[in-house]
Amino acid sequence: MAHLNNPFSPRFGLEYAPTSFLVRFGNRELFVCRDFRKRYYKVNPVLDCSTGIEAGHVELLLLRRWLVILSRAR
Repeated sequence: MAHLNNPFSPRFGLEYAPTSFLVRFGNRELFVCRDFRKRYYKVNPVLDCSTGIEAGHVELLLLRRWLVILSRAR
């Protein structure tokens, strides 16, 4: 069962992101928000993948606009 939450906590360092939501699937979390960070490297226009801020996080940048963070739930 999925648990949908709209957090405004400093968990991912994105507490001021305007349109964000968090979905929890068991012991995994999927956080989606608009990307507002300045990237100092060439970004793939469709899908860009990188390591997250914390260990165990994966960041996916979709269409240079949407940031999807995959992590374990705490």
